[in-house]
Amino acid sequence: MSIQAVLESKVKEAVSSIYNTDLPSVEFQPTRKDFEGDVTIVVFPMLRVIKGNPVQIGNQIGEYLVNELDEVSSFNVIKGFLNLVISPVYYLNFFNSIKNLADFGFVSNKDAGAVMVEYSSPNTNKPLHLGHIRNNLLGYSVSEILKASGKKVYKTQIINDRGIHICKSMLAWQKFGKGETPESTGLKGDKLVGNYYVAFDKAYKIEVAKLVESGIEKEVAEKEAPLLVEAQEMLRKWEAGNKEVVALWTMMNGWVYDGFEKTYRELGVDFDTLYYESNTYLLGKDFVAEGLENGVFFEKEDGSVWIDLTDEGLDEKIVLRSDGTAVYMTQDIGTAIQRVKDYQDIKGMVYTVGNEQDYHFKVLFLILKKLGFTWSENLHHLSYGMVDLPSGKMKSREGTVVDADDLMVDMTTTAAKISEDLGKLDGYSESEKLALYKMIGLGALKYYILKVDPKKRILFDPEESVDFQGNTGPFIQYTYARIQSILRKAAKNKINSDATIETTLEIHEKEKELIKQIQIFPDTIQLAAENYSPALIANYAYDLVKEFNSFYQQVSILGETDNQKKMLRVQLSKKVSEVIESAFKLLGIEVPERM
Repeated sequence: MSIQAVLESKVKEAVSSIYNTDLPSVEFQPTRKDFEGDVTIVVFPMLRVIKGNPVQIGNQIGEYLVNELDEVSSFNVIKGFLNLVISPVYYLNFFNSIKNLADFGFVSNKDAGAVMVEYSSPNTNKPLHLGHIRNNLLGYSVSEILKASGKKVYKTQIINDRGIHICKSMLAWQKFGKGETPESTGLKGDKLVGNYYVAFDKAYKIEVAKLVESGIEKEVAEKEAPLLVEAQEMLRKWEAGNKEVVALWTMMNGWVYDGFEKTYRELGVDFDTLYYESNTYLLGKDFVAEGLENGVFFEKEDGSVWIDLTDEGLDEKIVLRSDGTAVYMTQDIGTAIQRVKDYQDIKGMVYTVGNEQDYHFKVLFLILKKLGFTWSENLHHLSYGMVDLPSGKMKSREGTVVDADDLMVDMTTTAAKISEDLGKLDGYSESEKLALYKMIGLGALKYYILKVDPKKRILFDPEESVDFQGNTGPFIQYTYARIQSILRKAAKNKINSDATIETTLEIHEKEKELIKQIQIFPDTIQLAAENYSPALIANYAYDLVKEFNSFYQQVSILGETDNQKKMLRVQLSKKVSEVIESAFKLLGIEVPERM
């Protein structure tokens, strides 16, 4: 039981005993650094049920706790804040109970039912870019955090493999490709196809410019440019099942999937199941028809079907065109329902999609609720801000995006340069160096992106992310490696890192602060899961590392002459490294044994 749970029960007991009234809840906060204490109880909220002076109330409850609880050794009251000093015995008992737990902080199967987390969901007309990296890292990390909090999780993506944008790449390959393949060019398949998407746009713009020069209005020229007309015709042929078009589509998409798989592998993300838009774009039409019968939707004079959400503060939204074809909303309705059919233990879903789609998901969730699906109450849009670069925004059609593969290579190169400049790799083989550079570079990239609240926009600076000082991945990785060095020396000196520490041991203030920081890891996981925020885990890891480095600077570990104290400090160091490793695993980041 946590110290807060113990205290809450006893504070309620104190209020009942002293004031003959029930206290509904107890508000806690960490004790301010300038006051003595470990846990602070806020007295002011109690004034709703207890009449009196908050200082006097605090003193009376404090005396009760000191008399009734061995865990509370002393207290002080500052205005309406009751600061409690927790006994060292409590902290040592706690540490002895968790120090050998391999999965400390993780909960197994706490909740019935599963959650499906959707992320990545790329288009098959271009390679993954920096924006996809944030999406993938967020979705993957949130999946791992939800699992650690006790939920069953399915990771998925819907691959946008059909539509006019796909046909643009296909048409450009037909016209300009000269039979190029990933094998003949040495390019990853997604990059080759992406090049043709850019080639289409360049040729299309030239056609539009010529039409405008001939006197045609720009808006008309953009719609009537021969290349676009051909791409639209190709889409109609695909939808009609034309064998040649479908064969070309299958071949080029196959190239892209191979390319995506390599990128995912390098990035360290994975999926349990895949959905394809080519299989889902017709889903949802039956449910629209059913909703129309039940009055959820209404039909306009032109035959299009809509939903009226004005009572919910939104507007009218189309769900079926007048010609009977589906829109994205129709597809998303059908896909959500299909997923629950495919995985019947799903009780909720998380959609990792940029904040430009906030409105879309409000509408989607409302529609599913109005259609009567109870699981619609547990749908969440993991909305995130865009990633900017010092050079500005990225544009796929113009080929100015930051390619995900190139960025990962650049991060490894940057890590190599900085590591070599610092001169920390004496005695490493070339293969060991390369593996470490990759670990540092990817760790820097992932941490820099995940430490920011998902809702906030990011200005990504590769050089800053690989700094070995401050709130960065490499700084935390370096601290982990430093601890491994301490543990290797401790093992060499045969210091027992598993023995039980005597609870009579007098502990240093820095040891207590470190145990307190370790203690909040399980609650941090639960909070991160509730808020779908890897940033809470990332910044927890940084705070833990800062606390360890302060401890490392102020107390001797291996040089301590008292054997019990030395064992405690070695064991504390070991547990800190295990918690760092666990926290970074939730972020998809590896930690090095040496650095």
